This record gives sequence, structure tokens and C-alpha cells, in this order.
Amino acid sequence: MYYNFGMKRNQSGEDYLEAILLLSRSNEFVHRVDVARKVGVSQPAVQKAVKILQSEGYVEFDGLHIHLTQKGQEYAARVYDRHCTISGFLMKLGVDPANAEADACEMEHVVSEATFSAIKKFLGK
Repeated sequence: MYYNFGMKRNQSGEDYLEAILLLSRSNEFVHRVDVARKVGVSQPAVQKAVKILQSEGYVEFDGLHIHLTQKGQEYAARVYDRHCTISGFLMKLGVDPANAEADACEMEHVVSEATFSAIKKFLGK
């Protein structure tokens, strides 16, 4: 099951967590500027998001580096798994990779758990 940002899933929060996860896999340290570039927002927007994510227990921020907590790591990994699974499904249907990636970025946040399970079953995952 997914963690909640307040009462409902939050696409923006999930995008930030996914970006932090991917950046942390290729960089020793994750900085606000890196997240801003990856998500396509300003550094002040990242600062605001990090404060919210920190208050929810998803990240730690030491003033310079952003780190996912265990809770944040698990949530981000689930979001990224949804993204990869959905983009793979779309490509299997014949959607070109660029469109599949763009569509998966939107769909990963709204597809129901039942539909996601059916996609995984179809793909043999």
C-alpha cells in the first residue's frame, strides 16, 4: 500500500521522491539544485517540497543534502516501480518510448491498484 501525503496521494510529492531516488542512485549527494533540474521547478519550490516531505518523514535535509528516510525510500521505490512497469506495458503495446515515458509519468499516480496488478500480471511480473 502507498503512504499518504495527508488524505490523498500527491503527484507532486511522488515526483519529488522519485527524482530524489533516481538522483541518489547516480550521485553520492543530492542537492536542491539537482532536484529542481530533474523535476523542472525552481529551487524555492524544491525547498518548500522538502519541508513538507521532511515533516511527513520521507526525507532528511541537513541544509545541504537531501536523503530519503527508510519510509521515503520505500515509497519512492514503489512509485518508480509503477513508472517502469507502466512504461514497459505501454511500449509492449507499441507506444514509442518517449510517449510511453511521458504517459507513465502521469499514469503512475492515478492508476488503481487493481489495474496496476493486472498490468503486472499481463507482463508476467
